[in-house]
Amino acid sequence: MARLFRKRRRNQKSLLGITKARRGAKKALGITAIKKPFRTLGNLKRRMLPRVRKARVSLGPLKFLPFLGRKSKHKSSRILKG
Repeated sequence: MARLFRKRRRNQKSLLGITKARRGAKKALGITAIKKPFRTLGNLKRRMLPRVRKARVSLGPLKFLPFLGRKSKHKSSRILKG
């Protein structure tokens, strides 16, 4: 059953059937299976990102540690250090 009101207008390529034809051609040729090994690295990165972000958040107060060893370029900090 089709909806009466759509929030977004359909793309012209979808209306003309170009997208469906392209997908059908790729499926028939088996391109997806050929490209599968090349996507593994990107998929692995995508799965690891939330875990890395969660680890960074859990560090909390330790976030400032990398900044302790840096030298400041600001003049006032040089004056204070002597």
